[in-house]
Amino acid sequence: MSLYGALLSGVSALNANSQAMGVISDNISNLNTTGYKGNIALFQTLVSSDSPDRYTPGGVLAKPRALVDKAGILQSTSSATDLALSGNGFFVVAAPNDPTSRIYTRAGSFTTDKDGNLVNAAGYRLLGMAADTTGKLPASANSASLVNVNLASASGAPQATTSIKLAANLKPNQTVNPAATGAAIGAMAAYANTGTGLVPDFERSITVYDTLGVPRTLNMAFAKTSVANQWRAEVYSVPGGATTGANGLVASGTVTFNGDGTFLSTTLASPLSVQWQTVGASFAPQAPQAIALSFGAAGGRDGLTQVQGDSALRSATVDGFAPGSLVGVSVDKDGIISGKFSNGATRTLYRLPVATFTNANGLSSATGNVYTETQYSGAPTVNYANTGASASVTASALEGSTVDLASEFSNMITTQRAYSAASKIITTSDDMLDELIRIKR
Repeated sequence: MSLYGALLSGVSALNANSQAMGVISDNISNLNTTGYKGNIALFQTLVSSDSPDRYTPGGVLAKPRALVDKAGILQSTSSATDLALSGNGFFVVAAPNDPTSRIYTRAGSFTTDKDGNLVNAAGYRLLGMAADTTGKLPASANSASLVNVNLASASGAPQATTSIKLAANLKPNQTVNPAATGAAIGAMAAYANTGTGLVPDFERSITVYDTLGVPRTLNMAFAKTSVANQWRAEVYSVPGGATTGANGLVASGTVTFNGDGTFLSTTLASPLSVQWQTVGASFAPQAPQAIALSFGAAGGRDGLTQVQGDSALRSATVDGFAPGSLVGVSVDKDGIISGKFSNGATRTLYRLPVATFTNANGLSSATGNVYTETQYSGAPTVNYANTGASASVTASALEGSTVDLASEFSNMITTQRAYSAASKIITTSDDMLDELIRIKR
């Protein structure tokens, strides 16, 4: 009968508004939760009869809906590993006890755990694509190839010197060195390491690194010959026993300039072939190391010159470095995590992927402010950050909760009033039923 239907309709209203109050309370509780996505309660009617002649009350049903696709305001922080997404998508993380799991979150408050993994406040491990030892990344992100972003395993591996670019001036009115013409090959190297031989008119030392990352010293020496605009040049190690050449000689030749003082040519072999003696007498020499030597472009003034002024070194650009330890990281908008090392080197370590969904609101929420894939969300599309529709990464920032406190309090008031009104339906129906029972008396 209709009175019982009204009573049950009131009960359903109490249940629906109770659920709505639960949604509101959860939203308010997570006002300061990083990356939290607010929920709303959607009410829908329950129809128990479609007869046009008789109305049967059905009531109401509340269904919660997560507004996962709503973005929060970014808030700056002082930590380089606090990350926020600007745009569409989620970080890909794995559960602490299941490294093969793929879970999704916008909560980017990542710090290192005891093993060096980047984890968020709930302990979920950040996943990324790892670069190789040279810093080269895979061409694209692949969900199956994601690994833990681990900073403890990052090391500044040594890099052997592969190029030297020398910029220097040789004095144009330098007195001809009488010993330069006809002197034996390696005469300047012999003088540097034994004290007998050809005294160079200009000499400078350059630090390079061998294949083990050991710093070595190469000298560039020049002596003026009797040929116009020509200098004798040698490259040798100091001490001489550091390389396999006699007195450390690496290369010998000449350098010639144009009449206007610009560099013309050199007979020094390039790349240099340097075979270092490994530290320790019981070890064999290292394999020959190729080092490209550049004195600048022919006809240019970016390298060696012979213009007015004393002989002087302007600059020596040398690559390579010794081993180093990680001292810091940086993350750019493309999600590339770069390591900064104590040897001054910077190397790409990882690149972060971003997972996007056709229906992000269809994801299933889980404890820890994370989401899992469902049939309603569709399968994730995993791409590198800041490519296609994927969000870019903002470092030293966190995404705030999407909860608006004023709106939640307003909803709380209307929900409370609706609950009170529903209770009146029950009490009124009860009074009417009581009146009906009294008819028999």
